[in-house]
Amino acid sequence: MHGGSADDQGEALGPPLVLLAVTHGSPSADNRAAIIALVDAVASARPELDVAVGFVDARHSDVAAALSQHVSVPDAVIVPVVLSAGFHVRTGLAEGLDRIPFSGAVLAEPLGPDQRIVDVLAARLEHSGLLPGDSVLLAAAGSSDSRAAAECFETGRLLAARLGRPVTVGFIAAGSPRVHDAVDMLRAVHHGSRVVVSAYLLAPGWFYDAVTGMGADIVSEPLVLPGSDVPGELVELVLERYEVAAQRERARTE
Repeated sequence: MHGGSADDQGEALGPPLVLLAVTHGSPSADNRAAIIALVDAVASARPELDVAVGFVDARHSDVAAALSQHVSVPDAVIVPVVLSAGFHVRTGLAEGLDRIPFSGAVLAEPLGPDQRIVDVLAARLEHSGLLPGDSVLLAAAGSSDSRAAAECFETGRLLAARLGRPVTVGFIAAGSPRVHDAVDMLRAVHHGSRVVVSAYLLAPGWFYDAVTGMGADIVSEPLVLPGSDVPGELVELVLERYEVAAQRERARTE
């Protein structure tokens, strides 16, 4: 799960990279395996970097304490492995990072929205058997943060442009419309057409299990699956978020 160290590859070319998975409760075995697969792919792509992973429960009452268990390396660049920056990233993680005793760690931007994610979503839909007459619904986890919701709608707009057809956005646990209501609406408006959900979820877990029971005809697979190849687009995106944050910090301290 780690890239090369100074002992076997010379001095690491860049600050340590910590991929921080923000979960809602304890991650399932499949969720953890998918995140670790992403970390392994990132480490393989940049073997000169020290790459690690941590899991933080978004419901944790003390995010700083949870962070400090996983982010113990000074000057690390922390990439939140989340698709949109809800409250727990914009506020909880940022404030928690400020409270960690050592200094120097920096927080990168979340993964989405980004065209590369949209490309993977489109590939997942194609693999699920999307047909020309189907209604497409992008299902996101949801957030109480209006900015995170706006990012999900932006992803829906990008996916619509990528597919050349309308895409409705629905939310699984917070926000409006909820997925089950959006499914009902699409059935009423497009009578007889299938409703195909594009799962805007990084990995299997509680949210994916929930959306499979919300009435759609088909639910595409999440972006990363345990036991399958990690899309190169996601590896590239993680490394780009890392590089931007590292360069920003270098410019700040020069």
